[in-house]
Amino acid sequence: MDAQATIVIKKVKKGGHGGHHGGAWKVAYADFVTAMMAFFLLLWLLNATTEEQKMGISNYFDPTAISRSTRSGSGGVLGGTSITKPGALKTASSPPMISTPQVARPQAEDTESLDPDSDDPENIESKTGSDADEEGTISQEQLEQLLQQQEAEREAAQFAEAEKLIRQAVENSDDEELKEVAESLNIQSAPEGLRIQLIDQEKVALFPLGSSNMDERLRKLLEKVAQIIKKLPNKIKISGHTDARPFAAGSERTNWDLSAERANASRRALEQLGVAKSRIAQVVGMADRDPIEPNDPMAPENRRISIVLLRQRTNAGTEEVPIVDQTPTATETSLPSVRAQGGNNSSVTSTLPRTGG
Repeated sequence: MDAQATIVIKKVKKGGHGGHHGGAWKVAYADFVTAMMAFFLLLWLLNATTEEQKMGISNYFDPTAISRSTRSGSGGVLGGTSITKPGALKTASSPPMISTPQVARPQAEDTESLDPDSDDPENIESKTGSDADEEGTISQEQLEQLLQQQEAEREAAQFAEAEKLIRQAVENSDDEELKEVAESLNIQSAPEGLRIQLIDQEKVALFPLGSSNMDERLRKLLEKVAQIIKKLPNKIKISGHTDARPFAAGSERTNWDLSAERANASRRALEQLGVAKSRIAQVVGMADRDPIEPNDPMAPENRRISIVLLRQRTNAGTEEVPIVDQTPTATETSLPSVRAQGGNNSSVTSTLPRTGG
């Protein structure tokens, strides 16, 4: 019996590396996978939520906001609403629907447990309003001023673009007659709007003396102007101006009649060229009362047609301000280039007939 006993051999492994190749890596890998899942979940939330929801979540974790564990979900991040569509999803693959939260940040609830005279910061906020609520808010008056400023900037940009296009249309024209009167065009910004003036020169008369029959060169110049201004919404004021040359003795017509007739002729030409009749706000004759060259009442520069694109000024954003004639009295430096080409005007006026300007 003793000879047939089972022999058991026990092997002892010493100095092994089992500690380094144990299961610790599995814990680290599990943490990594969890972190990646949280990261992708964050990316999905950023893409799926609206700006209002992001603001609500941000305000919820604001350290200045004090929360109470006894409150209901209505004061929480989503204001008592669910991030998904109410009800169970039909399938596991159905995409969740995002709802818009109604509360931007937690607000203090009116409960009897809060002492009205308490120094609790959130109770004080509920009575006086927080600084965060005051930041970024403007009054109605400030809002109106901001809108008016933006409208003025937009209108100024339109005027600048219109001036540029009108000048380019005249300068790039191949019409020799139009080039002859190119220097008669004067465009400048004024308090009442964009003023476009068509001015007589020493050798170029846009209207015959004493007549309201428009020269063909003036009509071509008006055509280039009308192509641009008919695209703008601004009201238009047209005024005619003459020099101080009187009509012959015994004539019933005066420079008042002549300037008004020339302004009306310009109005009819603009309407025929496509400018809407509803945009004409004023047609006036100024006679010789607003000269460009006050020191030389007979100067040809004083004979002109003025077309003004009036500014769209509003009151409270709705009502239009009454249109007022704001044409300033011109000075000697108003048109230096034209004046330089005029030469000695006194010698010219002495030879012209007394038939009105």
